Amino acid sequence: MTWRFGRPADEAPHLLPSSDKQKLTARERLRAMMPFLEWLPLVNQRTFRADVFAGITNAAIVLPQGIAFAAIAGLPPQYGLYTAMVTPVIAALFGSSWHLVSGPTTAISVVIFATLSESFTPGSPEFISAVFSITLLAGFFQLCLGLVNLGQLVGLVSHSVMVGFTAGAAILIFLSQLPGFIGKSLPRPDDLVELGQELWRVLPDLNPHVLAVSVTTLVAAVLVKRYHPMWPNYLIALVVGSGLAFVLNAGAHDVAFVEAIDSGIPPVAVPEMSFEIVRTMSQGAFALALIGLLEAVSIARAMSLQSHQSLNSNQEIIGQGLSNIGGSFFSAYMGSGSFTRSSLNLEAGAKTPLAAILAAVFLLVILLLVSPLIAHIPIPAMSGLIMLVAWKLIDIREIRHILTTSPSETSIFLVTFITVLLVDLEFAIYAGVIVSLALFLRQTMRPGLPVNVPNGNVEGRPFMSPIHWRLPECPQAVFLRVQGPMYFGAVEYLEKEFLRLAKQRPGQKHLCLLIDGAVGIDLAGAVWLVEESRNRKDMGGSLSLVGRYPPLRRQLDQFHVTKRIGRQNIFRRKREMLEALVPRLERSICATCTARVFLECKAMPGPQPEAPEDVQAPAAPEAASRS
Repeated sequence: MTWRFGRPADEAPHLLPSSDKQKLTARERLRAMMPFLEWLPLVNQRTFRADVFAGITNAAIVLPQGIAFAAIAGLPPQYGLYTAMVTPVIAALFGSSWHLVSGPTTAISVVIFATLSESFTPGSPEFISAVFSITLLAGFFQLCLGLVNLGQLVGLVSHSVMVGFTAGAAILIFLSQLPGFIGKSLPRPDDLVELGQELWRVLPDLNPHVLAVSVTTLVAAVLVKRYHPMWPNYLIALVVGSGLAFVLNAGAHDVAFVEAIDSGIPPVAVPEMSFEIVRTMSQGAFALALIGLLEAVSIARAMSLQSHQSLNSNQEIIGQGLSNIGGSFFSAYMGSGSFTRSSLNLEAGAKTPLAAILAAVFLLVILLLVSPLIAHIPIPAMSGLIMLVAWKLIDIREIRHILTTSPSETSIFLVTFITVLLVDLEFAIYAGVIVSLALFLRQTMRPGLPVNVPNGNVEGRPFMSPIHWRLPECPQAVFLRVQGPMYFGAVEYLEKEFLRLAKQRPGQKHLCLLIDGAVGIDLAGAVWLVEESRNRKDMGGSLSLVGRYPPLRRQLDQFHVTKRIGRQNIFRRKREMLEALVPRLERSICATCTARVFLECKAMPGPQPEAPEDVQAPAAPEAASRS
């Protein structure tokens, strides 16, 4: 029997779309709400053995990551480990992906720190309490988005926004770890000039013991990753850095160490919640919710492509929301999907979500055994690892791709990136989304209007570009393919383009619009069509519409376009439109025309048509030449 993503290949899970939920039985509905009922009965000795191995591998890598991410978030180290224990268990039980591993992440950690550090002292009891509150609030937002099937809102955060956000956050993380890396106090990284000046001032007085530990840890992590990619390089590097600190007796040379962990078991902590907390934290919590969902859903999709698993994005969002709500009551801060741990989980051979649960259990066991040793981890070693994490977050290849391929995506990236560095982290997400929507709206406000003509040299006479294919145009009629919605935002642009078209091509009094690419028409677009029909009649011509798309034709009826311009001017097929158009043309012009564009022209008296390669198409307006 062949196994794929934890179950027999012939028993692959079939996740029904939301539109079919009303057809589910009570039992099926329960299984849809509790995905673990789907995979738990399929666990057997073989899958359990594979999940145990994957769980042990994941626990080894998340130990140093949890400590590092907690430091980024401004929290004591145990809270990163609590997050790595609680969050993945709930997400695995209620999420859709079989290989996604949730827990603390870099992006979430840095946003939490940026959101709360201005109001609370990092690491203080007030700060920790606020972290649990914002985690509960963000989880609530995520759960609501999943329950009402609004997971598509995550799509508003484009890829370029996330690349810019991640790159900017990585730089802030890198700079924030400089004090620990060199053992000197430095200003906050939001004042780059002052930070640079202070760094230059303290360079001559750097502690060689601090630098030895931090640099050695950093180099060890890089070398292990390069020569032994499957080894837990962060954990090995921490052991190397801690060992060097012990050999150098670093404690006697002003080298700081990580705080001791009191308990390995996550304590119960009821988050504080009030109207004032909701009011002040909602903006940051919603930004956290979006970032967390974007990370989780995108990673889950990447894992499903590799494992060939069907993915229910809304159920994954519900699982993420429940994991953060539940985690906030067990001393865990906001978590999301981790690409590193999820990829490792898949590569290690995980068969079911039980692997993520076992990883949390193994982490708890490891922590109970080695928690006293955590106090021997030097802060310079931890800072070196965090700086390496930050550096790896900057996707140079993707940034180069954005900057060299699309001006609009470049604008989105730069706005987000600069906002992260100069304004605010959580606001950067909103700024990137606003710019993305503005550019999208600008694009929809300028629909493409390429000129097309029937190509008599090809069977079926498809409509093609006269410029590209060097085809002749009819001197009395112009055909435009509408590529974009005809709505209120595009009406002004359409009016200007068609006025310019009428001035540039006064002889082409008959206008034929191929509207299947218009997607949709609103009331303003309908009014404009009726007005354009009047204008063409005043010129002695006509307006014809060709479209087969049923929703589009219903909109023409709904807004009375069909009635106003006449049903005889609206066609389903281009052939029908041509049969009605040709009799409307002036025969005196046809008698001297050499283009002979239509088959009907061959039956008319007049000169022979010119060879297509000798025909120069009339100049098209700017809009008409756009594709």
